Amino acid sequence: MKKIERSNASMKGSEQLFISVRRSQERGSHLSQHKPNIIFLMTDQQRWDCIGTFNEHIHTPNLDRLAEEGITYQNAVCQSPMCAPSRSSMMMGYYPSQLGVRTNYGGLFEEDKLPSEPLPELMHRAGYQTAGFGKTHWNHSDGVEEPSSRGFEVRSIGLSRESGHYEQGATMMGDSHPEDLKAYHEETKDFGGGEENSNGYTGMTSQIRMNQHRDGWVADQALQFLEEGVDSDRPLFFYLSFLKPHAGFNVPKEFEDLYNIKDIPDIPQPPWAEEENTHLAAADKLNTHSRESYLDKRKVWEQRSPEERRRTTLRYWANCTWLDHYFGLALDKLKQLGRLEHALIVFVSDHGEMLSERQYRFTKYNLYDSSVRVPLILSGTYLPEQKRGTVDQEPAELVDLVPTLTRAAGLSANPMLPGVDLLGDIRHRGTFCEFHGKGVTAPHSAPAYMWRTAEWKLILYIEGSAAQAASRVHETKGELYHLSTDPHEWTNLYDQEQHAAIREQLKTELLMHLAVSWAKGPFFYDREGTKPLET
Repeated sequence: MKKIERSNASMKGSEQLFISVRRSQERGSHLSQHKPNIIFLMTDQQRWDCIGTFNEHIHTPNLDRLAEEGITYQNAVCQSPMCAPSRSSMMMGYYPSQLGVRTNYGGLFEEDKLPSEPLPELMHRAGYQTAGFGKTHWNHSDGVEEPSSRGFEVRSIGLSRESGHYEQGATMMGDSHPEDLKAYHEETKDFGGGEENSNGYTGMTSQIRMNQHRDGWVADQALQFLEEGVDSDRPLFFYLSFLKPHAGFNVPKEFEDLYNIKDIPDIPQPPWAEEENTHLAAADKLNTHSRESYLDKRKVWEQRSPEERRRTTLRYWANCTWLDHYFGLALDKLKQLGRLEHALIVFVSDHGEMLSERQYRFTKYNLYDSSVRVPLILSGTYLPEQKRGTVDQEPAELVDLVPTLTRAAGLSANPMLPGVDLLGDIRHRGTFCEFHGKGVTAPHSAPAYMWRTAEWKLILYIEGSAAQAASRVHETKGELYHLSTDPHEWTNLYDQEQHAAIREQLKTELLMHLAVSWAKGPFFYDREGTKPLET
């Protein structure tokens, strides 16, 4: 287990001024025994309804226990329906367009120009031992020989050094267990890019050992650290982030066997055959490669029997159960160490999965609920007792995690960030998500923006690329869904006159929410620093 030699990157401008002032105020309190251990558990592409709280069929006993002892955020939403921008937004606390990371081709490459401190760096500054295991997807390795670990002292990543995801000083699966990683790649060799072709979503009963899987290796690394690497003199920030249940669906047999195919429900399909007049149709039109990928899978799924289609759902759920098993092992070990006696536990995913909805769509890359809603649980003894075992129906976003954990760690909040403390008194009116196309083998799409409340969803978009979109704002189109009566978002009410009032109200809320967010950051220059934002 390697310990990383950290070097502090220098940020510039208003963010650096804010940090330097706060550091002087907080110095000397870092080793406070009152700081909770912060346990951050994460998956990749797990639907909001794939925890026991919202799905009676799925087996996630450890996450269910966290929900029973914590707060489940029913209306939590990611800020981009794809990995890199969603995770960058969550870790930095800004919206994707504030960061400039809008697709999976984006990344913050220059450490001296980061607009805010990444979450692990914040935790380290607060006096925590920072240990990170698994996926971050910073996308910050282009042209960089030793990409920063961004605050992690201990780091393990279940990929090869050549994958583009290496971080400075990290233990890589490709270095420590190359034959196991080779065995994993051999099993998934026909799953396509990102393991997301028809074979990847069909999946299989895995024939390799669990610790030959990338997530199995990551879990072993994390458990080894808990066994021998925890610093008894500091609070712990423990980050455990898996690559699944993202396709491909090569699932260990013992978890696949927990499900009966007869108990798996069919995925409901809309009454229409084709996407028309939606942001997703616009994205398909611009990105022919993406549309061809969709049509290839659709052709396969249309020819399959209902039982064969349900097998995909079964394997996706089994992946969720498998990772839940690892979370349970980690939580049990943390309990043995006494690290849960005073702890704040987070469980979250970066975005959802369509899982064949909307005429056999898979992956994410759109602003519909199955793609943008995420499971989010806060649990642990840090929570007020009266909030434990509750379901919070107020708006929640992934950018809210940095303010929430910053406060828990005893640091002052950064007033330039758009998020709020989920345990505080102030909450937003709705949730925001943005989509700029898939970003692969196509021009950069004109933006599609979403504003969501518990009852309504508004989506605004412009067809075509971003290149000349500013001259076409008068061509803006929209979608409006009444989620209370149309949870699948099949009936677009945008042009119906009887809904004009709510449509215009949601437009105004979206406009002013973004205006207020951009008015604070990521840059704010004032003679008094950020003080004007704090009152």
